[in-house]
Order: sequence, then structure tokens, then C-alpha cells
Amino acid sequence: MASLYLHCTAPPSSKLRPSPQPLLSKPSPFISHARRSHRHPLRASSQSDSDSSKGRLDRRNVLLGLGGLYGATNLISPGSASANPVQAPELDKCGAATNLNNQQILDVNCCPPVTGDIIDYKLPTFYKLRTRQSAHRLNPTDVFKYNLAIQRMKELPEDDPRSFMQQAFIHCAYCNGAYNQPGQGDLDIQVHNSWLFFPFHRWYLYFYERILGKLIDDPTFALPFWNWDNPKGMTIPPIFLDPKAAIYDAKRNPDNLKAVVDLGRTGSKDPMQLVTNNLTVMYTEMVRGNADVYDFMGQPYREGTPVNPGPGSSERGSHTSLHIFVGDPREPSGEDMGNFYSAGRDPLFYCHHANVDRMWTLWKDVLPKDKVPTKDITDPDYLNASFLFYDENAQLVRVYVRDCLDTRKMGYDLQRIDLPWLDYRPPIQTALARIKRTTSFFPKVFSVFPLNLTKVVRFEVQKAKKGKADELLVLEDITVDTTKFLKFDVFVNDEDDNPLELDKAAYAGTYAQVPHKAPKKTSTTSIRLRLTDLYEDMDIGDDDSIVVTIVPRHSGPGVTIGGIKIIENPNKA
Repeated sequence: MASLYLHCTAPPSSKLRPSPQPLLSKPSPFISHARRSHRHPLRASSQSDSDSSKGRLDRRNVLLGLGGLYGATNLISPGSASANPVQAPELDKCGAATNLNNQQILDVNCCPPVTGDIIDYKLPTFYKLRTRQSAHRLNPTDVFKYNLAIQRMKELPEDDPRSFMQQAFIHCAYCNGAYNQPGQGDLDIQVHNSWLFFPFHRWYLYFYERILGKLIDDPTFALPFWNWDNPKGMTIPPIFLDPKAAIYDAKRNPDNLKAVVDLGRTGSKDPMQLVTNNLTVMYTEMVRGNADVYDFMGQPYREGTPVNPGPGSSERGSHTSLHIFVGDPREPSGEDMGNFYSAGRDPLFYCHHANVDRMWTLWKDVLPKDKVPTKDITDPDYLNASFLFYDENAQLVRVYVRDCLDTRKMGYDLQRIDLPWLDYRPPIQTALARIKRTTSFFPKVFSVFPLNLTKVVRFEVQKAKKGKADELLVLEDITVDTTKFLKFDVFVNDEDDNPLELDKAAYAGTYAQVPHKAPKKTSTTSIRLRLTDLYEDMDIGDDDSIVVTIVPRHSGPGVTIGGIKIIENPNKA
């Protein structure tokens, strides 16, 4: 293996050998999940039902990842009114990027090389799919090829747009204010906290992966994904911990190199509690908490509109938590992964985002329609939004959101991995739900808001409708300091009040952000948390009101919340 770290010259590329006909696009099956509760199964399982016939599984048994096979569902997508899509940036007008933690101009140039030749990219026909595998399961040959590809990328000339740092600068430029929207003055382009989050990062990884494959003359090369949603993958993959490896990065939190990830950012040190918390976070952001496609994908973001209209549940949840988990607290701004401008300098970033991309695929293909009937966005302003990237041949290309909606058409598939979170519905909490209180015990919502969130706060909110209802908890006008990592969790009728535990029915959801740039150093958004299953799990459907608890996971000021209310789900059948 010593030769892995020697200087290598990139070989010429080779063409794929065509088979008689190209692959057809079709959904991919994934290995199913261990059931936590069988009161409300999402779908039938062919293998695990007999193992759980006695009721709820012990949490340690859940970690075994028992499961069956499930297929994908056909999707229905909504229509919407149109304005104008966000356009790809003008590279020759790229400006200085900003350190989002202190708003100072960065001492690095994040702008890419500029060429006058831009072509509209057309996906090639793929005769063999690349298979993205779990990083924890890579065999030695795959690990060798991965390191070799990264090493060769690092050895490219600095001004080559495919080089390691130029690829890292892509994230810096698109996320730290180096680009303005064409024709919109000083209005930034931002690919986070909106419906552009998933498609931008999918295209980003697509070209990164193809560049690596060409550098080692292997068109089947695929990035691994860090499957932090599965207990067996809830540590940094060991392949990234070898200081001699090309995929190693010294700027990582030394306390977390072998620790269980904390998707909830609770601060718990109990590995078992962390695993159950993580599975609950995944179930909540993927299954329980979304009322429509925008709750998961992020809010609409159109040309001429301000940045950060609102992140989806996955972006503000597990995605953000892993950035902060890996980022190095010894560095001034949490470099590398803890800050947008430097995140792409850590190879683990791409492995992390390969799993974030996987979450989009799973959400579309696996989640039953009775949870979110429409899972595709057909708004032209979404489909026609565009970005610029350099491809594996250093050709500058323009790509569109509409062309990245099917991973098989993009030439890659995913290894089948257990999904223990898919049915990880929290245990019934009826006893705790009946909080022994009178309305005088807790302040009314109107007396609490607007709220400067610096400590745990609890208050009473009137429900929109008494009896069984499909309702949403809406947190309005959340104004955040964009220079800070900020996070808070929301609980309903939580008598337990143990902030280290999330695996309970009272947990409603979360808000979190990685530092990012906004013109006024603040950003205002709103989030919605679906309460329908929570009402049933806590047997509080007939109550007139609920008690909401908000628990900040950050230190100090930085978040104000304008108001909170409960509404009926406008998308209910």
C-alpha cells in the first residue's frame, strides 16, 4: 500500500464498452428496516414480522438491522405558479467570499478559472451503473482506488478546475457570497436553505465523482456514502482516520473521531442513548414531521428573491449536525467541515453529502404516499434553475435541476443498506401526555412571543381543532444570526424534561443551521412541524391545547422567534 501515496500521473481516459442497449431508468430497491413499533407499520415486511410479533422490539435488537425488501413507489408531483428560476452565476463577476463566522473577507480566492466556452450539459447514456457503497463496507481495493483518485486530484495544477482545492472552492463560492444573481445587483446566490439544496449538491457530487473516475481511468468509480443513519455507520468511517491516506484531513474534531454521531446535538455521552436519539431524529425528519414536499426539500427560491427562504427537514437536521460534529473546534471558524467556505477541503464532506443525497432518493422512493402524497416539484422555477460546473474534461458546463431528478439516468445506484429508522415510531407516551396542570401553570403563547431564545422555554398553545385532526405547529419569523451555529428542539407535552433524550413521542422536530452569509448578517424564515402522528402517539387528540417546550442546543443569543401557532394541514386529503 505504500505506493498509494507516491506521485502518480493520471492515465488517459478510456471509453465504456457499450452493451447491446442502454440501461432503462427505474427505481432501485433498498434493504428494509427493523421495526421499532408495529402499531402503525409503514409497509409490510417480508422478513421481520415474525421477529416482532410480540410487540415493540428492545432497542438493542433494533441495532441488528433486521428487515425485508421493499420497492419504490411511483410519484405524483404538484404544479405551481411561475416567476423566474435562479440562473447560473456569471463567473467573470465572481467576487470575494466571506468567512461566515465573523463576516470578514476571506484571505483565499474561491473564484474558479474562467473560460468563455460554456455548453449546456447533456447526460451521457450509461451502459453500466456506478454503485455508491457504504464507506464502512468498502473493501481494500475500493479504498485503494479512492485514495489514489484523491491523491491524483491533489496533484493536478492549482489552476486546473478539477484540482482538489478548485473543487473545494466550488462550495465556498456558491455558499459564501462570491456570486450574485445575474441582473439582480448585490443579491447573493445561496444554494442552502431552499429547494436548491438537494439538486445543487447532487450535481456537485456527480462531477466530482466523474473527475475522480477519469483520474484513475475507471468509469465505474463511485463515491462512498457515510451511512450515519444506520447504527453500524454512526461513527466516522475508519478509512478516513489514517494520517497517511489521501482522504485524511487534520482539521476534524479530535473528540469525535471514534465517537457515536450526535444527530440531535444533545450532548449525551451515552452511546446507546445517542443511537436511539439518532434513529428518532431520522424518523422525525424523514417520515413523521413533513406535511408536504417543501417541508422536506426546502422552500421555493426564485430569481430576485432574498436568500434563505427556509431549509427542509433533512438539511436543517442530520445534515447540519454532521457538519458541526466533524468540524474542528480548535480552528477559528470550525474549519474544515464546520464552515461552508472550507467544508469541501475535507474528503469526508463528499462522503457525508453522498448520504444526504441518498436521503433524497430514499424519501422519494420509499416513503408511502399517505405521508406526503406529492414528492416531486414541477414548478418551472425549480426545474429550470441552473448551475455551472467543470466536467471531467475541464469543460465548463451549464446544468439544470430538471436533469438531476433520477440517479439512474445520472449513471449511479446505491448499495442496499438496512433502514432501521423507517418504522422507528416513538413509544406511546400517553401517561406523560396527561400533564397534571391547570392553564395557570404555563404562560399563554401571546405572553411569550416574540421570544429571544437563550434558555429553555415552555408555554401553552391552543389547537386549531378539537378532536382527531391533521395539524401543523408553525414557528414563524425565526430570525437567526447567520455567523453562528444555532439549533433548537421542539417538544410537545413533555413531562419528562430530559434534554438528552429524543426517543419519545413528545419530540416534534428541530431547527439548525451551519454558518452562512446573508446581506444583513441575519436571516428570517419559518418552519412547520406536523403533529398528526404525535397527537395519536400521545393520545391528546381531544385536548384543547398543548404545552410546547423549546430547548436551545447552542450557547448564548442568536435566535429570535416571532410567533408560534397551530394550523390545520392545508394539504390534507
